[in-house]
Amino acid sequence: AAARLAAEQEVENLSGLSPNPEKDIFVVRENRTTCLMAEFAAKFIVPYDVWASNYVDLITEQADIPLSRGAEMKGKCGTNESELELSWLDQAYTLKLSFLKEGHNTSRGPEASWKLSRIQFTYDTSERTYFKDAVSPGKHTASSHRLSALVTPAGQSYECQAQQTISLVSSDHQKSVQLLLSEVRLQPFDIPADFVFSEEHKCPVDQREQLEETLPLILGLILGLVIVVTLGIYHIHHKLTASQVQIPRDRSQYKHMG
Repeated sequence: AAARLAAEQEVENLSGLSPNPEKDIFVVRENRTTCLMAEFAAKFIVPYDVWASNYVDLITEQADIPLSRGAEMKGKCGTNESELELSWLDQAYTLKLSFLKEGHNTSRGPEASWKLSRIQFTYDTSERTYFKDAVSPGKHTASSHRLSALVTPAGQSYECQAQQTISLVSSDHQKSVQLLLSEVRLQPFDIPADFVFSEEHKCPVDQREQLEETLPLILGLILGLVIVVTLGIYHIHHKLTASQVQIPRDRSQYKHMG
């Protein structure tokens, strides 16, 4: 049964197809059909303690850990729950993303949506690529608490080019680890065809930026239309008044009449 399951499920790291070296692409396929796709750039900002120069006091340093392009991946798909797990640098770092699809009642009737419901990031401060001389090095886990992020209507993909910051609480003295996500296109459920995203649901930041970009154009078009209409009205009024008989206001000009 395990061998059959392994044959039916495929996971692919397609990050090399992205022209952006900071962006990763992951695909999970079950029964020869894509069931989860994720594209994003990710970086973790992790605080950790080092000794001060007097070797008595502790000071806090900061490690900036990008998601490696060579990350190993696992994934699983379900009707209402899906998961993507990534690990890199000999599993010194592991990121697990959990997704949940749920229904809810609205004024328009029952509707369904999906969301990123949990993030778990495991890191090892004894790893020397990003952690330098950490005090009491070892493995720690940073996770989200009652997360409800990337909320998207069911049957659609989530898209957000802007950078988003999600805070995680670490087992290392409750330090706050920051996950920075950008250039996100993600869909963990209801993919319509192999390697094809559904219609995108843009994040509020992208919607606002798009409005800010298009608003000056719209206002310019409205202003141009107002000017054209005003000039048209003036031109028509001028023609009408010019065709009317002009009666002299100086009474001396009436002497030739009659």
